[in-house]
Amino acid sequence: METRLLLTDDDSLRYAAGLLKEGKVVGIPTETVYGLGANALDVDAVGDIFKAKGRPQDNPLIVHISDISELEALVEDIPPLARKCAESFWPGPLTMIFKKKPIIPDTTSGGLDTVGIRMPSNKYARQIIKFAGVPIAAPSANLSGSPSPTTAMHVFKDMNGRIPAIVDGGMSAVDVESTVISFEGDSIRILRPGFISKEDLAEITDNVVIDKGVLEQLSPDTVVRSPGMKYRHYSPSADVTIIDADAEHFRGYVKEHGDSDTVCLVFNDSDCDETGLRYINYGSDSKQQAQRLFDALRELDEIGAKTAYARCPEKTGVGLAVYNRLLRAAGFQVIKL
Repeated sequence: METRLLLTDDDSLRYAAGLLKEGKVVGIPTETVYGLGANALDVDAVGDIFKAKGRPQDNPLIVHISDISELEALVEDIPPLARKCAESFWPGPLTMIFKKKPIIPDTTSGGLDTVGIRMPSNKYARQIIKFAGVPIAAPSANLSGSPSPTTAMHVFKDMNGRIPAIVDGGMSAVDVESTVISFEGDSIRILRPGFISKEDLAEITDNVVIDKGVLEQLSPDTVVRSPGMKYRHYSPSADVTIIDADAEHFRGYVKEHGDSDTVCLVFNDSDCDETGLRYINYGSDSKQQAQRLFDALRELDEIGAKTAYARCPEKTGVGLAVYNRLLRAAGFQVIKL
């Protein structure tokens, strides 16, 4: 199969939408990361997403809509808290879990009776959905387990020959997947942290809970309602370990344990002073780290790193999302000094 790179003019977006209507899988830009899109209501099309990614069948997909008016046809009930969240954060990087209507196939929802829905703020994504006239299921457009793609060329590298087209909408703006939440009475539960933080959601309700799956490794038989909760994700070929330490103790550890095949992921250049090790600067604050993390993880493969030591980000605000992704990239290997 030849994989075409498409532009973002109306003709190209209509062509991409036409492929989606035909049951094909297309790489589409969003403000978070690039998605691997297919008609969410078409069992065969959704099945092709799982085949292209090599994704486990029990890992649910997020369904994308172009307008809030499309929500009621897909879900049984919209809790008052969900309406408040939509008013504050849609369109944007927030996915909400709802009880699904039968129109959503079990293949799309990973066999669950719930489904995650979001309305992206990326104008090209919404236009494609509008032209297609159907909701679009779209996990990140990478091979399952590898770092998520933030450019069309990242998608092309993973998906060339697997899908017919990729819409090149430039670099993603947020660069970390959407926050995923569910509703329990008057509380919001964060199932996957993202750019919309616990602190942001606290503006909607005082009762915001972080699910244990955000920071702990779940057992293989655990039933999860959100993608990114159970399986190892975002992983380069290098063996990644998070070092939870200040700069001085980080330098001491990597100097003692690193070698010529080691690369460090650091906040700034001085984190590796006098260590003699190669390093990748992935940002001095949480927002920079969210924007650079996946590129940094892909760069580890490009430069042939065998081992990577990553400075531990903050665990609040957007930093929690960065930490969550690094935990999975590291297979939950953390050394606290």
